[in-house]
Amino acid sequence: MNDLMVLARKDPVVSAAAVIVVVGLATMGGFFFFEHVLGYPPCPLCLDQRLAFYVSVPLAALLWLGASFGAARKVLLLGFLVIAGLMIWNTGLSAYHAGVEWKFWPGPADCSGPLNSLGSAGGLMAKLQNIRIVRCDEAAWRLFGLSLAGYDVLVSLFLAAVAALGAKTAWDRPAEE
Repeated sequence: MNDLMVLARKDPVVSAAAVIVVVGLATMGGFFFFEHVLGYPPCPLCLDQRLAFYVSVPLAALLWLGASFGAARKVLLLGFLVIAGLMIWNTGLSAYHAGVEWKFWPGPADCSGPLNSLGSAGGLMAKLQNIRIVRCDEAAWRLFGLSLAGYDVLVSLFLAAVAALGAKTAWDRPAEE
């Protein structure tokens, strides 16, 4: 553990980028595991929550590489600010989704509303056999009272804090001459 702390103090910008990459990849692995291994299909809000990770993890990997090879501090600062902004946005989206699951407020009509567009009665059975609706207002899985959206709030908030710390340490770096 001391070796990790020494590495983190040696170059906190690289450490912040590495934490974002590792935690982001673990989170992505988690949502793909729940979808493809455990068979929990994502709802539309779940799919929207993934977008921040699809952008932030590769960007953090580039920042990790750039910081290791002497990228300008303004580039590092901007990259971390983008990640922090995306993760704060994702924290809000995840909190909204968790609130929809707890019935604090209504969700989007495309995944929380009534089924109105089934068409004529003649083809109703065929449509019902082929339709698969994943509702945003029903948590598919909970642990300790938190759904996957609730855990996404915590992970996204943590990554936003790490990215903000990375931005601060990037700004504090001495400028290249």
